[in-house]
Parts: sequence; structure tokens; C-alpha cells
Amino acid sequence: MARAAKSRRIPWRLIAILAAVGVVCAALAVAGIRFRRFALTDPQFVLSRDRREALTVQGVRYASRGKILRIFVPDFDRSIFVTSLAERRRELLALDWVDDATVSRVWPDRLVVSVRERKPVAFVSFPTGVLLIDASGVLLDPPAQAQFAFPVLNGIRENDSAAERHDKVRTFLRVQDDMGYLMKDISEVDAADPDSIRVVAQVGNRAVELLLGDTNFARRFQNFLDHYAEIQTHSPEGKLFDLRLEDRITAKE
Repeated sequence: MARAAKSRRIPWRLIAILAAVGVVCAALAVAGIRFRRFALTDPQFVLSRDRREALTVQGVRYASRGKILRIFVPDFDRSIFVTSLAERRRELLALDWVDDATVSRVWPDRLVVSVRERKPVAFVSFPTGVLLIDASGVLLDPPAQAQFAFPVLNGIRENDSAAERHDKVRTFLRVQDDMGYLMKDISEVDAADPDSIRVVAQVGNRAVELLLGDTNFARRFQNFLDHYAEIQTHSPEGKLFDLRLEDRITAKE
């Protein structure tokens, strides 16, 4: 009988501990609700459109500052704690020149936007106009105030997919890397066919089109330059030359 009574003893200590934990959790929940209400309604946390430093944008050189600022228009005259930082970042990443971005709250009433811009590598020309393109194949509107000295990347069409543009830019960058310092004389690269690269080079006082094949671009171009005086003698009107064979240079009329 004594053992049965002992087994039915109520665990008061465990109940007290659980009750204490429950009281603490409830107190924390109430405190959290009150703090949230305070953070969302107290005037000291409001993003003021009257203070220029309320929204700070860093890292912008070519991206449209106006487009960036318009993203945050709904956040003015509201608590900075209402702003969805993840949503604002997604909207920033949708802008053409923005490669990456972060949005941070700075207590008590500021937002700081840090932008990493895309880096263009070439021009592309469409019937509708000239754009820039970066290493990932993203098309960029040329900023009005900027001047770039990039070659033109041919072979990209307006209806190309992002993956197709990326592949052609990778081919262009492969040519650029192989060419090294000789790239300064190249004004156009046609990457439509990665197995048959065409370039337009400024040699002497004229532009010539060169068929370089799929490899050894610098060596073939340097060989052309080394024999240019002789080539000019034999083909003074030549504008297209095939350099794909290692032992000869063929002028194509």
C-alpha cells in the first residue's frame, strides 16, 4: 500500500517549473507585442521624406538612381520596421545595372542601400539601338554620361535567350583572354559560331576582317601582323583574310 501511494505522488516541482516557464514565455510574448507596436507607431522610427539622409544609396555609378529611389517611395512616412528588406532587395535585383544589393535598417530612422553594379564587357548592336552587355550576358542601357571603349560583340540577336547570350559572351571572353594586349586592335568580334570566330581589326590605316577559327587567336593574329607588309603588297585591296590554316594566309575577295 505504501508503494502504491508513493507512485501516485503529484510532481509538484515539475509543475512549478513548467508554470514558471509558461509565465516567462507569456511575459516575453506580451513584451514582444508591445515592442512591435512601439516600433511600428513611434514617430522616431519614421522614414522621413524631408530628410535627405533618411535613405542613403551607396555604390551607384551607372545604375539609375531615380529607379532605385522609386522602389522605396512606399516606405516614406512609415516606420522603417514596416519595410520588407527582402522584397526591396528583390526589386533592386530586377534593375538592369544591379548585380547585387543589400538593404539595411539603421536605428532609429534610416535605410541604407548598398549596390554592386554589373561590369560591361562589350557593345551589342541591334536595329533598335546599341546596348552594353556584361559577362553573364545581361543587356544594359548605356548611361548617357559615360563613355566606354569596348569592342562590338556581333552574333547576338534580340530574341536570343539569356542562356544563348551567356554562351556567346563566354566565347567572346575566351577570345579576349587569348588575345591579351592584341585586343586593343580589335573593334569587333563575331561569336555567332564558336568554331569560326571572326574579328574586325584595325591594322595600319584600314579595317580588315579576319577568320580566326576556334583556337590560337593571338598566335594567328600576330602571324598576320608579322606578314602584313607582304600581304599588303600581294593583296592591296583585300579586306577579308582566312587565318585558320597554320601554314598560310588566304585573301578572300
